[in-house]
Amino acid sequence: MKRTIIDPGQLELSEKVVAIKRVTKVVKGGRNMRFSALVVVGDGNGHVGAGLGKATEIPEAIRKGKEDAAKKLIEVKLDDNNSITHDIIGKHTGATVLLKTAPEGTGVIAGGPARNVCELAGIKNIRTKSLGSNNKQNVVLATIDALSQLKSPEEVARLRGKSVDEIAN
Repeated sequence: MKRTIIDPGQLELSEKVVAIKRVTKVVKGGRNMRFSALVVVGDGNGHVGAGLGKATEIPEAIRKGKEDAAKKLIEVKLDDNNSITHDIIGKHTGATVLLKTAPEGTGVIAGGPARNVCELAGIKNIRTKSLGSNNKQNVVLATIDALSQLKSPEEVARLRGKSVDEIAN
């Protein structure tokens, strides 16, 4: 999977906390409690990323998750009606996410974790189906995997050595 590096300093990023878990490490003296936060960031204009932060306090875990997500931004190819350019399947460990293009007025039809990613990427019309595992972290990463595989019609035409009109028809 090829990722282009995007400078998060140039983008106005908004964030959504997908999940906060309390994790425990059992040590000789008792239990160490920490919090793990799964955060998705995006600019609503074709850039999105997800990150995981762990800390003893919830706000600190969210801050770390946001920083991690900003480092892992990807660019999403959108078409004219703010949908994806073609249907695609994304996979991450046990989770599989099917993303389908949708006409104008459909809205975002997606489950919780996939919905957060799609909305922050700036997708307005899409249908998704989460298959396999429903682990929030894996569903988010599977959705990002699918979005990172998208190609614009111009890219496909260039790869095949044809014009965009030949590919579209």
